Amino acid sequence: MAELLDVAIIGAGPGGLCAGLYCKRAGLSVAVLDMGLPGGQTNNTEAVENYLGIKYIEGPALAQQMAEHCASIGVETTYANVQRVSRDDEGLFTIATEDEPIRARAVIASTGSHPRYLGVPGEQEYRMGGVSYCATCDGFFYRGKDVIVIGGGSAAVEEAVYLAKIVNSVRVIHRRDQLRAQQVLQDHAFAMPNIEFVWDTIVEEIVGEGGRVKGVKTLHKKTGERGLEECHGVFIYVGNLPNSEALRSVCELDENGYAVVNLMMETSVKGLYAIGDVRVRSVRQIASAVGDGATAAVAAVAYVNSL
Repeated sequence: MAELLDVAIIGAGPGGLCAGLYCKRAGLSVAVLDMGLPGGQTNNTEAVENYLGIKYIEGPALAQQMAEHCASIGVETTYANVQRVSRDDEGLFTIATEDEPIRARAVIASTGSHPRYLGVPGEQEYRMGGVSYCATCDGFFYRGKDVIVIGGGSAAVEEAVYLAKIVNSVRVIHRRDQLRAQQVLQDHAFAMPNIEFVWDTIVEEIVGEGGRVKGVKTLHKKTGERGLEECHGVFIYVGNLPNSEALRSVCELDENGYAVVNLMMETSVKGLYAIGDVRVRSVRQIASAVGDGATAAVAAVAYVNSL
């Protein structure tokens, strides 16, 4: 049988790392499991300016600091492709992976979310030829070129501002007549001369030639007018979906797949917690994920110590 841990944490984003830190400091045996770099999506963020106490830091640098802080007290991230979480009659959890299963008294799921696809013709065809979901990952390839951003939330506007510093022009296509992004992000975007907004418009198709994006076909929702917006790249930000597949057979999820939790981040199953982007009503911020991690860890420590 595999070693029985006090707490297994699935996901090494800010929330998962914070939970690991708190659990380790409380004297519990803990493992943080992930398939990627510690820090999660923080590694894909150009700059963090809204984390209390830090006026400005590049995303990857903050992720590295978080990981180093955890490692300094013995919390290391272990590579694991988690497939399923289950709980036996004795209340112990088994985490199925591609390798050996991991057993734990409590589990904290910090599995995050992934981009929602636009679902239009051409999106999948040009995934490797101009369609992207991460400006900080791919913006470099469009230096001096013209790109389109689809969406109107904070992520879309933040990435449009990032791209505007690299590319020739950015057109933000939004289905409504006003943005949903945080006001400070809107102010940044409206102040940039090479960002243009296309309102009340949806993208019906992404078109290209020779494996490369050439533009998008659009429909104006109010006038019914169709058009073609030429560009070299398309960056899509129309929401996220939770990475909750491993939890589907063990705890309650809402209609969109988000884990239902109480104020202590506890799911419908005793000893199982969900934090950050994978839980219901998350605001998807680094600060809130860290808060979730601390809350779940405090609850998990109390739970394990009560056994």
